[in-house]
Amino acid sequence: MRRYAGRYSGFGTMDTSRVAIVAALEREVRPLVKGWRVREQEFDGRHFRFFERDNFVLVAGGIGAEAARRAAEAVIGIFAPTLIYSAGFAGALDPGLKVADVLHPKWLVNAGDGSSVQFDQGEGLLVSFGSVADPEQKKKLRGSFGAQAVDMEAAAVARAAELRGIGFGVVKVVSDEFDFRFPSIERFVDGEGRFSEARFAWFAALRPWLWAGVLRLARHSNRASGVLCEQLRMVMAASSQANTSLLAAGNRR
Repeated sequence: MRRYAGRYSGFGTMDTSRVAIVAALEREVRPLVKGWRVREQEFDGRHFRFFERDNFVLVAGGIGAEAARRAAEAVIGIFAPTLIYSAGFAGALDPGLKVADVLHPKWLVNAGDGSSVQFDQGEGLLVSFGSVADPEQKKKLRGSFGAQAVDMEAAAVARAAELRGIGFGVVKVVSDEFDFRFPSIERFVDGEGRFSEARFAWFAALRPWLWAGVLRLARHSNRASGVLCEQLRMVMAASSQANTSLLAAGNRR
């Protein structure tokens, strides 16, 4: 098992000049980036939309490991951050976790190859899995890894950070509980990791038996997004405070 000692876990402060955040979808972080500067730029033949404010940059790279890897490499290559976060939604593997619960894991494990990241601080284990996990798959993942939650992107962002030797952190919020059941959304995700809301809406509109689940999913997503954005604001405030303290110390020399 390859282990990468992640240098940060989302708590406290860290010496950093620029912080990057990689999310999957803009709707997860829309309340946070409202009013931020937008830069659209190509990297390695792909188009990315970056949100910038002060020393922070955010990119919503798409759903899945490949999309997250490409977005992480783009934001690292263009902005050269000293710290990068994987931020977004996660599914609960622990029945005790509820929608909008916050996850700052002590361990991150890639279910595909068994590689792992250990953080200085945090609690529990997050496992990155290659597809959206239904309740049956969640049971298997919890049994295999003893994890509290599952996502699809964090391990890919961690690998990009490891290759470039920069700090890495995770901020995840539960959007679906352990027993939440819904038809797979992967059919609505294209090869670039983009989710087609229009196709999904049309699919659901023709199936009245899904309407209650769609409304429940929307409510859960809105709650999770609000909490995620508040957590990221706290991370940004802590980072800004650290930079201000470092600047003041430098001026006193």
